[in-house]
Amino acid sequence: MKKMSAIVAIVLVTICTGFAQFTEVMASLKAFTADTVTGWKKGATIFINTSQTSLTNWSAGGQNSLSINGLTTVFANYREKNINWDNTLDVGYGIMKQGKINKLIKTDDKIDFFSKYGYRVVKEWYFSALFNFRTQITKGFKNPGDSVPMSNFLAPGYFLGAIGFDYKKHDIFSVFISPFTSKVTLVYNQALSDSGAFGVDRGKKLRSETGGYVRVIVKKNIAENVTFGIKVDLFSNYINQPQNIDINWETMLNLKANAYLSASLATHLVYDDDIKVGRDTDNDGVVDKRSARVQFKEMLSIGVTLKF
Repeated sequence: MKKMSAIVAIVLVTICTGFAQFTEVMASLKAFTADTVTGWKKGATIFINTSQTSLTNWSAGGQNSLSINGLTTVFANYREKNINWDNTLDVGYGIMKQGKINKLIKTDDKIDFFSKYGYRVVKEWYFSALFNFRTQITKGFKNPGDSVPMSNFLAPGYFLGAIGFDYKKHDIFSVFISPFTSKVTLVYNQALSDSGAFGVDRGKKLRSETGGYVRVIVKKNIAENVTFGIKVDLFSNYINQPQNIDINWETMLNLKANAYLSASLATHLVYDDDIKVGRDTDNDGVVDKRSARVQFKEMLSIGVTLKF
């Protein structure tokens, strides 16, 4: 419980920081007129980076390696006087070949589709409906050479639908609050289903939850050619331990060198009380305890960016 409180505290501090940054630019935002652009606005960004290491008679030791990572973001947003409809699709994948290991090691894998439709009720407040779908493309393994996957396509697959109110200001800051949210976890893999992975009952492929949901997004240009973004999703299950809040928290720092070259630093923190991670507490090589743990991923990338 203490760990959970610490995580929530960190998230709240980050959100407050985002609010502080938001207020810093409010003066300039007030000088802006209302967005008069209506209709569809579409685009895509493709980011590709690769790294390679080759060693020959290298006395300090090491292994040859080759890695490549890619991220594609597609968006289609619709605007009218009182209508705001945002749609995004993020697809990321990364692989690495290291040493004499024949199998490729997966370093990144995600499909994330998001759609939010809102109708303005007063000023920057919208009555909105939101849908989010997340999964991965291929099997994931804990170690190279393992035969039993930890995940697969639609194992898990997360579906989230929510109705609530959205506060949105100039595409820089938004907060969506929903007291009516349905979250469905799909484990479309028999072995993972039988083991009760990702919170489903053993042998079942679906887990449904009803609760409250908050989504906060902050995007800001903190310097010329430097942008910073925060996306935090919080979900509380009304029926089962509502105090244990599921957290999905992403940050992204982008630095643009020129029209094509850029660098990015991304972090992704996940806490889901229903996902139990195995641990070997006595170091005997056997997993003897399973509990919810903080999941964290960090990616530093330098590569080519293409915008359409």
